[in-house]
Amino acid sequence: MARISGVDLPRDKRIEIALTYIYGVGRNNAKEIIQKAAINPDIRVKDLSTDDLAKLRTALSDYKVEGALRAEVSMSIKRLMDIGCYHGLRHRRGLPVRGQRTHTNARTRRGRRRTVGGAKVVKGKSK
Repeated sequence: MARISGVDLPRDKRIEIALTYIYGVGRNNAKEIIQKAAINPDIRVKDLSTDDLAKLRTALSDYKVEGALRAEVSMSIKRLMDIGCYHGLRHRRGLPVRGQRTHTNARTRRGRRRTVGGAKVVKGKSK
């Protein structure tokens, strides 16, 4: 099994797709990395030689991926929260950050619906 940047790449996928399993590497970056390493993009991970893996590792060293990238993203979010800007406040409250509506939807950020029960008003009677 090929292991690059602490990630086990899936054996049966093309290297172009398998590289996207690394945090911070998308399709475009994967294509660039393969080009720099001078490897056939159609080759499967299981067919890579140790020489090819070494080329991929050196080509990938130019990119910020996995732990370093995660740390940078979390520090950016923490900075926004510390300075108290609008983006930071939305992060702090666990609400959508990029202007989406919250009256309806936004369930992935806001969590499960919690029904707020009100006292029933019986016609003609008051409490």
